[in-house]
Amino acid sequence: MANADRSAEQFRKMMETPIPKLILSLAAPTILSMLITSIYNLADTFFVGQISTSASGAVGIVSSLMAILQALGFMLGHGSGSIISRSLGSQNTDAATRFASTSFFTALVFGGIITAAGLLTLPDFMMLLGSTETILPHACAYARYILLAAPIMMSSLVMNNILRYEGKASFAMIGLVTGGLLNIALDPLFIFGLGMGTAGAGLATALSQTISFCILLSMFLRGKTVSQFRITAVTRSPAEFGTILMTGMPSFGRQGLNSIGGMLLNIAARGYGDAAVAGMSIVSRIFMFIISVAIGTGQGFQPVAGFNYGARKYRRVQQACLFTMAASFCFLSVILTACWFNAETLIRLFRDDPEVTAVALPAFRYQCFAMLLQPVIVAGNMLFQSIGKSGRATFLACCRQGVFFIPLILTLPRAFGLLGVEICQPIADVLTFFVTVPFLFPFLRQLVRMDEAEAAKA
Repeated sequence: MANADRSAEQFRKMMETPIPKLILSLAAPTILSMLITSIYNLADTFFVGQISTSASGAVGIVSSLMAILQALGFMLGHGSGSIISRSLGSQNTDAATRFASTSFFTALVFGGIITAAGLLTLPDFMMLLGSTETILPHACAYARYILLAAPIMMSSLVMNNILRYEGKASFAMIGLVTGGLLNIALDPLFIFGLGMGTAGAGLATALSQTISFCILLSMFLRGKTVSQFRITAVTRSPAEFGTILMTGMPSFGRQGLNSIGGMLLNIAARGYGDAAVAGMSIVSRIFMFIISVAIGTGQGFQPVAGFNYGARKYRRVQQACLFTMAASFCFLSVILTACWFNAETLIRLFRDDPEVTAVALPAFRYQCFAMLLQPVIVAGNMLFQSIGKSGRATFLACCRQGVFFIPLILTLPRAFGLLGVEICQPIADVLTFFVTVPFLFPFLRQLVRMDEAEAAKA
């Protein structure tokens, strides 16, 4: 099929398919991709947790490193993807290729810089991320392979997001699911079968990410997408490059602050020993899995918002946002109910240590309540980013892990001890919800007025 035909077919799909059917069809592969990604993160936590409590703590330390890679990858991927979806909504395919090429090759360069800098300063880097002396050998062994794979991991995130924003989430799912399942299979082989310990978890992740990268890249090389990667298409305009960065800034803020927040959480927890670091790491990984449902549904909504906003179909944007919130809430309610009644079993699955459970269980309970607010938080953030309202999106993205979480993690543990460590994230979630509401719902009403104005012009 010619590129113009693919573009026209995709345009009709995004403009004419009923909203519930469209979002669920796009969200289903995205949710599956997110769940598989979270499962292989949980697999790392599970298998490494069988080594020792210190090794289990290393997973939390390296999570902050991976959040740095994700911050840059998502900034470039979401930044270009949002522009691409609006470009395709206005049927400008040349712009789509230009922004896709720019973000892909930039990710490779940024990833290479992080690899070099991280490997040269590895022990100090791990201590900065919150490692203790006993966790440090495990964290270094794990992080070394993650750093080597940094360019591949970042460019994979870019490709994944471009595919989603083009409305081809099923293609992104194939690459991510294959890599995730391979990671789960390789973990026990490398960790126990080859006796590599925590280094085996890092190598398994690096290899699986490489396979995922090759699959995703093949989608572009085989002409399955509207946008293409061409080194000659990389923009020479500082303004266009700046537009990618500004549009992707909400993702950078969100993921970058996740890294800083994770580092501060590790530092706050390490004052109570390796068991506290391990316990909070386990809770974070479990809820990363749970929130992936809300994020996956929201990511199914993003291309719908971008295409329709670019085509001036504002009422469809509003309808899509409301449906996304309702669907996410229903999905999360079912999952959280099951997790609440099996909380202790879940925690002990990853590390059967009474000291770890004593830290993790209360934190798990508090977070269950706050997680029900995520549909509104996620939908608001993704709406503003998808339609190019980067200022609002960046502020809201920074609230949860930055504006609220960082001051809380710096103050509450001093006032309440370990309890302060456990309640920081739930309180930050509640505060973020109350900030998001006055931004989101008046804008949804404004979209209806904008749609009425377009109808009057016609």
